[in-house]
Amino acid sequence: MKHLFLYIFLFFSLASFAQNEQLALNYFEKGDFEKALIAYEELLNDKPGNNLYFQKVLESHQQLSHFEKANEMIQARLDKYKQPNMLVELGYNYQLQKDEAKAKKFYDKALEKIEENPSNVYAIAVNFEKKNLLDYALKAYQISTSLEPKLNFNYQMAVIYGQQGKTEMMIEKFLEEAQKNPQSQIMIQNHLSRFMNEDGETSFNDSLRKALLIRTQKDQDIFWNKFLSWFFVQQKDYGKAFIQEKAIYRRDPESFSDIVNLAQLAIEEGDEESAIEIINFVLENTQDLDLQIFAHSFLLENRIEKATEKDYPAIEAELELLLKKFGISPYSLSLQTLQAHFITFNRNNPEQGRAILKKALELPINRYQEAEIKMELADILLFEEKFNQALIYYSQIEEDLKNDEVGHEASLKSAKTSYFKADFVYATSQFKVLKSASTQLIANDALEYFLLINDNTVADSTQVALKKFARADYLLYQNKTQEALVQFQNILKENKGNEIESVTLLRLGQTYEKMHDYNSALSQYQNIIDNHKEGIYIDEALYFSAEIYNNDLKTPEKAKPLYEAVLFNHQDSIYFIEARKKFRQLRGDANL
Repeated sequence: MKHLFLYIFLFFSLASFAQNEQLALNYFEKGDFEKALIAYEELLNDKPGNNLYFQKVLESHQQLSHFEKANEMIQARLDKYKQPNMLVELGYNYQLQKDEAKAKKFYDKALEKIEENPSNVYAIAVNFEKKNLLDYALKAYQISTSLEPKLNFNYQMAVIYGQQGKTEMMIEKFLEEAQKNPQSQIMIQNHLSRFMNEDGETSFNDSLRKALLIRTQKDQDIFWNKFLSWFFVQQKDYGKAFIQEKAIYRRDPESFSDIVNLAQLAIEEGDEESAIEIINFVLENTQDLDLQIFAHSFLLENRIEKATEKDYPAIEAELELLLKKFGISPYSLSLQTLQAHFITFNRNNPEQGRAILKKALELPINRYQEAEIKMELADILLFEEKFNQALIYYSQIEEDLKNDEVGHEASLKSAKTSYFKADFVYATSQFKVLKSASTQLIANDALEYFLLINDNTVADSTQVALKKFARADYLLYQNKTQEALVQFQNILKENKGNEIESVTLLRLGQTYEKMHDYNSALSQYQNIIDNHKEGIYIDEALYFSAEIYNNDLKTPEKAKPLYEAVLFNHQDSIYFIEARKKFRQLRGDANL
C-alpha cells in the first residue's frame, strides 16, 4: 500500500511539473516575460543544474533589461560550473547593452579557452552560432582544428559560410567534407540543392559546377564523377550526366544500373535525345534480356512516333523479328503491346491488334501486366468506336488499381472516351475530379479538357462547335490526321471570333507540328499570339513556337524572346520552369 501511494504521489508530481513547464513556455512565447521569469525561476530552483531553465531565466531578464541581474547569474554559473560558454553569455549581455568593447573582451576570452583546450569548441562555437555571432563561431572552429587536426568541422563551417552568403567557400567546405566522409554525401547534396535553381540566380550553380569539374580533372577518384553526374541530374541535363556515368562505367562496370536509372529519368522528363543516346549504350553493353527488351521497346516506340507510311513495313518486320528472338512470354509484354498498338493505329488492323492482346492475357502475368494489356485493348476498342466496350475495360482497371497511377490513367482515358462520345456532362464530372490527381501530367491533361468543355459550353449552350471539335480530336486519336485537319479548319471558318477559335488554332498548330510542317504550325501559334493575347492558350502558343525555333528550325535568336515572354508574362504557366531553363541556356548563363 505504501508503494502504491508513493507511485501515485510521483505520478501527480511529474504531471504537475510538466504542466508548470508548459505554462512557463506559453508565457515566454507570448512575450509575457515577467510571468515567464517567475515561472522559470520556480523551475530552476527545483532543478538548479538545468541549462534550459537557466537560459530561459537569463533571456527573460535580458528581455526586461535586467542586465545587472543577468550578469550576476552568468558569473555565478561560470564560477560554480566552470562552463567556458558562459564567457560568450557575458559578452552577449554586454552587447545587448551596446558595450561592444566589453563584449569583444569576453568573446576573445572564450576563444582563449579553446586555445587552452580545443574540445571546449563544442560548447563555445554552438553558443556563438545561436547568437548569430558567425565570425566568432568560424574563428572558434578554425582555432580548434589548427590545434587538433583530428577535429572536423567542415560541415558546420560550410553552413556558416552559406548563412554569410560566401557560397564559394561554402561549396569548398561541403565538398571537402563529402570526400572525407562519404556517408554525409546525401545530407550535403540536399543542402546544396536548396541553393540551386533559385529565380534569377545562376552564379551558385556555375560555382558548384566549376568546383566539381576541377576536382574531376585533378582527382581520378570516380567519387567526383558521381557527384558531377548528380549535379547535372539536378539541372535536368541528362546528356552531360551520361558523360560522367560513362566515365564511371569504364572504371567500374558494376555501376551499369546507374546508367539504366539515368535513362529512365531522361524518358520521364521527356529528354528524348539524351534518352535515345543512353538507351543505345545500354543495348550495346548488356546481356540482360529484360534490359534488351526494354531498350528495343523504347527505341521502336520512338521510331514509330516519327515514322511515315513508307517506314511501316520495316518497323513491322523488326517487331516480328524481335518477338521471334525473345519469344511470347510475360518478359516480352512491352513488345507485344507495342506490336498490337502499331498494327491497329498505324496499319489500321484492329482485329489483329486485339488478337495479339487476347493471346497475351492468357500468359501467367501479374495484375499490373494485366492492366497494361487491358489498357491497350481498351484503346483499340476506342479506335474502333466501340465506346461502351472500351469503357468496361477502363473501369475494370480503375477498380483493380484504385489510388494507383495506372488507375488514374484509366480514369483519364475513360473521361476522354465520354468526351469523344460528346457525353460532356459525364466527362466534365470525371475531369473535375482528375484535375486534382497526384500525377502532374494527368492533372494537367484533365484541367485542359475541363476548361475546354466548360468554357465552350458557357459560350455556346447548344455545344454544336464543341461536338465538332471533339470529333476532330477523335480523328486525331485514330491517327487520321488529314481528316482531322479538315474538320478543325471547318470549325475555324464557321466560328470566327467565337470562344472555340483559339483552342482550334492551338490544335491545328500541334497537328502541323506533329507532321513536321513547322511553318504552318508557327502560323497557327502566331494567330493566337496576335489575336488571343488574353486567352488561356497564349503561354502554350509562345512556348511551342519557341521550341520549334530552338529545336527544329535551329534559329535560337527567334526562340529567345518567346521564352522570355513566357518568363515575364506567364509565371503561372506549366511551361514556366522549362522556359526559364531554355532562356538561360540561350542567354549563355550555363556557359563556364
